[in-house]
Amino acid sequence: MGDNLEAPAGRCVFSEILNRQTLEFDEIGPPGGAGLNRVSGWRAVVRVLRSPIDDVVTTLFPADCRCCEGPLERASLVPVCDECLGRLSEIAGRSKLPGCGQCGEAIDLEMDMEDMRFAGQMAAMLRCRECRMAPPEFDRAVSFGTYEGELRALIGLLKFDGVPGVAGVLGDRLAEAILELEALAARELVVVAVPLFRARERQRGYNQSVMLAERALARLRKLRPEWKLKAEHGLLARRRSTEAQYVLSRRGRRRNLRGAFAVCGDVAGREVLVVDDIMTSGATARECARVLKAAGAAKVWFATLARAQKMVRLHEDLLYEDPGESVAMWSA
Repeated sequence: MGDNLEAPAGRCVFSEILNRQTLEFDEIGPPGGAGLNRVSGWRAVVRVLRSPIDDVVTTLFPADCRCCEGPLERASLVPVCDECLGRLSEIAGRSKLPGCGQCGEAIDLEMDMEDMRFAGQMAAMLRCRECRMAPPEFDRAVSFGTYEGELRALIGLLKFDGVPGVAGVLGDRLAEAILELEALAARELVVVAVPLFRARERQRGYNQSVMLAERALARLRKLRPEWKLKAEHGLLARRRSTEAQYVLSRRGRRRNLRGAFAVCGDVAGREVLVVDDIMTSGATARECARVLKAAGAAKVWFATLARAQKMVRLHEDLLYEDPGESVAMWSA
């Protein structure tokens, strides 16, 4: 028998990724000793042994995190690991830089730390170029974080991959964004989710914005029971089908949504909070606010999970925008 010993291949039942890998053995430590070359792989297995239920479920039904593809360590309706969920707070922290006090667009300013502290205090007075040239009819838009990383992946799971379980996690984050309006909005507020066209909602099986709004309201009723937030999603209706916004230029998005929404109730003199998953160019927020204000709404607030900032949109602008298009086209 030679000195080169091969250990049999192993199979890890806790992860689809690890199932496809051979657990190789190699000589480590003192001469003649053998052990695992991928100790971290076994540590990932050991970490899942936290409770009998988690142990059984992850053994019989192995799954990987839909963000980082690492092994899931516990049973959950949300197919995302704790580490990726924890990074949502980092994304939110990075997005809380000085920006437009109305739409939330990041303002590209060269600032040192002292300037940033001052700008944070004066944020309500800052306005981006688009809001200065063509002021939107919503009073303020807030978001939990920037549309990137784990936040983007989770929204994709909810919106495109049919994983409604993530609405709970994301709805709690949406509640954090809505709390930014607490000192500004009325004590009685009507909450409306951006509607989907009927055919699209039937195809998807649900309206993700309604699910997010309901979870956020449930959270806020516990945190702020004195704040009267009432869901009336039927107040806004989508009266015609529209193209998917993400395939259009910014100018195309505004044209696509013109006349797409209608008010189906009494909003005269009331303040309305409109909820959606993502704010990109602001075309949806502008059109919803326009029809609500036309119907007599006193103020319109807009809250989303994520805000796609200008630098993130730069590539698509270069692809779709006509050279030299002016921001003044907002008024077109």
